[in-house]
Parts: sequence; C-alpha cells; structure tokens
Amino acid sequence: MHVNLKNDSQEYKYVTFYLKNYLCVLPGQEAMPNIKIKDLAFKKFISSSKIEEKIAELAAQISQDYKDKTPVFLPILNGSFMFASDLLKEIRVPCRVSFVKTSSYAGTSSTGQLKTLIGHDESLFQQHIIVVEDIVDTGLTLDKIIEELRERGAKSVEAVSLLRKKLAREKKIDVKYVGFDLENEFVLGYGLDYDGLGRNLTDIYKAIDSTAIEQ
Repeated sequence: MHVNLKNDSQEYKYVTFYLKNYLCVLPGQEAMPNIKIKDLAFKKFISSSKIEEKIAELAAQISQDYKDKTPVFLPILNGSFMFASDLLKEIRVPCRVSFVKTSSYAGTSSTGQLKTLIGHDESLFQQHIIVVEDIVDTGLTLDKIIEELRERGAKSVEAVSLLRKKLAREKKIDVKYVGFDLENEFVLGYGLDYDGLGRNLTDIYKAIDSTAIEQ
C-alpha cells in the first residue's frame, strides 16, 4: 500500500520524525539501530570515524603550537579517558601526562558544585599545561581548574575539549582547541556517560527528544 502525505501535514511531520529519530534512516540510507540506557533513548550523533579525523586535526595543531615546548597534559577523569588516549597517540612532541579528577555532574545536568583538582603527582610550577576535557558544558569546572593551575604557578594553561556546548560559547569559556561545537544536546559514548553507563561506546550518541517535532 502506498500513501501520499503532504509535506506540511501533521502526519508527515510525525512520520519524518519517527524515521529520523527512531529508525535513524532516511530514503537511500541504511538503518542504524538506536540504543536505550535506563529511561532514555539515544541515536547515533558523531561517528567514530569523524571523531578519529577530528582528533588527528587537533593533535597536529597542538604539536605545531608546542614544537619547542614539553607540555604536561592533564586529562580530567572520568569522561576524557578515551579522548585523551587517542589524542596523545597523535601528539608529536615530547610531553608528560598526569590524570586528574574533579566533578560537577549528576544525571544529565551539571550540579554546579565543584571539587578541587586532585590526582596529579608532580609539580606544575612553570609548566606548560594542557587541560584535556571530554565536554565543556557550563564551563564552571574548566574555569575552576584553570584558575587553580594558574595559582599554582603554571607557565601557561590551555584547554582542549572534544565537545563544547552553546552555553560555554556564550560565556566565552577559554578553550583553545575544540573538536565539535554542540547546541544543548545530552550526549554519551566515547567516554561520556549517563549515570555511569555508556562510556564504552565507540560513537557519540545524543538523547532523542520528542519535543523536537514541530507543531
């Protein structure tokens, strides 16, 4: 049976939304399964191949900018572990790495409650620091980290983040190296989690929001 739907009809909007968000397929494309974690459904957003390409670009730029220096990379756990691992494999200058931890997340949103930077095992005085983040959301955590590093006498402090949200851009949070700019999508995969789940996914997924249907 073949049914013709007008492009401006409510039925057409619902069918199009379903195809794009629940089957992840449009005419001429192969279907990609969605995933569900706890109470949220997610669809593929950024493929592992695109992530790989972007990381190569970021690493090349960092290697060029620090060609006469020995930077210290500070990946922020837990989320940045995959990004940091792949990024550092592509860095072509001598460097050191020290994983650190701080947190402002609970569930799908930032709590705004910041903890001090912990975990580094060497002096950061007069060092060229590159903070490695998976995502810069509100920018509260990154601002706190940069402020603390400067207070400890770092010679320079820059940040690299795989993802950056709209709010951080509007607040002009200082992130020199950015992979992908987002709006306000809730994402997981490639180190990012939803209540501890989904970090092991190789692609990045975004939550499906039914309110995206145009009325």
